[in-house]
Amino acid sequence: MITNFFIFAISLWVVIKGATLATKYSVKLAENFHLSKYIVGFIVVAFISILPETLIAINSAMDGIPEFGLGTLFGSNVADLTLIFAILIIYAGRGIKIESKVLKNVRLYPFFFLLPLIFGLNGHYSRIEGAGLILAGSLFYYLVFRSGVEKVKALPNGEGKYKNLTFLLFAMVLLLAGAHFTVSSATALAESLKISPILIGLLVVGLGTTMPELFYSLKSMKRKDDGLAIGDILGSVLADATIVVGILAFISPFSFPVKIVYITGVFMMVAALVLLYFMRSGRVISRKEGYLLLMFWLAYVVAEFMMSR
Repeated sequence: MITNFFIFAISLWVVIKGATLATKYSVKLAENFHLSKYIVGFIVVAFISILPETLIAINSAMDGIPEFGLGTLFGSNVADLTLIFAILIIYAGRGIKIESKVLKNVRLYPFFFLLPLIFGLNGHYSRIEGAGLILAGSLFYYLVFRSGVEKVKALPNGEGKYKNLTFLLFAMVLLLAGAHFTVSSATALAESLKISPILIGLLVVGLGTTMPELFYSLKSMKRKDDGLAIGDILGSVLADATIVVGILAFISPFSFPVKIVYITGVFMMVAALVLLYFMRSGRVISRKEGYLLLMFWLAYVVAEFMMSR
């Protein structure tokens, strides 16, 4: 058991480190290619940030436990929408400003979130449903890409382009290796402790894979660039709920305990609605609302433990 715990801790650290490096160098590559900062936040950084849970989900599906991957995806989303925003607000000591472009990009957010829940009500994702989720997620990102008009300052003469690409590929290798050993060690650890692998995925792994979004958003908040911080988190969550789940189902349709949808999925949907309400009320997520998001996440943790008994 101690060996499995050690391997799990090291593997999760490798996943987080790899994702952090991937985020850093993907942003630099985006600057090389003159991409808008909103595209960087909602698409480039968001897609790099979801690599840990994506690779973990794919590895779990290949190992015959797709419910572990689904639990990781939904669990990390709940943490992103509540705990991570609360940490950002507490860290900054102020509310988070919501820019009009961000509100425009997320106006259809609830609709996209409903799709994976509706498709999963029967405890099964088919290949057709997977394709539908991929298309829905792609539509969201197309709309974001089309609205990205402000450009970031490009690095002179494409400075560091090949260096950035090399480090990005290295980070991807770290992610692949870390994801494989995270799944195998977490499953073995759950068996030794007689804990459901789903619970490990929902809480421990799901929380660990939110670190890339957290680190990037903290840096953005420090620079008082609230739009980038919010874009990264919201983009990551939407990609997890649609494209990543869709890819898993399209590659190999799978069944899972329906309580993942009825409990974790519902918490995810409600968290999104509450967050959007806070964002639209005065276009600032206040410190008081940040603490309410923290309490919501704690309620989610308690509910998961109660239902796992």
